Amino acid sequence: MRLHHETLQAPGSSPTKALVLLHGILGQGTNLRTLARRFVEARPQWLAVLVDLRAHGRSQGVEGEDSLVTAADDVALTAAELPVPVHAVLGHSFGGKVAMLLAERLASLAHLVILDSAPGPRRDFRGSELTMKVLATLDDAPVTFASRDAFVAHLGGAGLDRGIAQWLGMSLVRSEAGFRLGLSVSRIRALLSSYFDTDCWPVLERLAAGDGPALHLVIGERSRVFDEADRERAATLARHPSGRCTVDVLPAGHWVHVDDFEGTVRVLLDRVK
Repeated sequence: MRLHHETLQAPGSSPTKALVLLHGILGQGTNLRTLARRFVEARPQWLAVLVDLRAHGRSQGVEGEDSLVTAADDVALTAAELPVPVHAVLGHSFGGKVAMLLAERLASLAHLVILDSAPGPRRDFRGSELTMKVLATLDDAPVTFASRDAFVAHLGGAGLDRGIAQWLGMSLVRSEAGFRLGLSVSRIRALLSSYFDTDCWPVLERLAAGDGPALHLVIGERSRVFDEADRERAATLARHPSGRCTVDVLPAGHWVHVDDFEGTVRVLLDRVK
């Protein structure tokens, strides 16, 4: 199995199809566990699969070029070995763009749910300034820390929000010398470079026209990832006569599933049956 993953299902259930959930950059599959749990509780015929994308979480050993394409290939290979076919993929941010590429790789896919991931190139890093600041901070951080608290305190002293620092602390691993970040910042930068350079609008236009799985875009009202041109382009897809694309705008920022968790659950259950 190429990627580390965790599966969730309702107690006593016998799932016949799977929802794969893909996290954003610097995250890991467990970030989406609460959302996955709510989904399988309401849809006991589904298996939820929480994936650690390449160079994230417990998928550090995955070899090959770090790009959006190879990240999608990894998920497709992992999906092929699951006990039930993958009928839906949900992805947030970086994971959302990986999910877009899976539309051309998973024949069983019926639904694609994208959480605030702009399909086009963003070479100006618009909306991702915090991510770039985090990477710069990690570049300058010591290799090891005496404790998780010391790591959080260091990042806080460098100007990062405590909540972000604690979230990053989930990626720490214990070594003989202390705690170190279990991520390669250079690999993360390579993945981000590919993410910012890739244009997935042509993929989404084909999906909206009815060629492939149904497309469900979830956009944060306050998110800067989608500019006005992106929002209008998404709305145009939703107006296609095929009716195969939906757009839901939630009262949230980029982290829609955190800022409006109940709204995200509602959209997921409404769109994926």
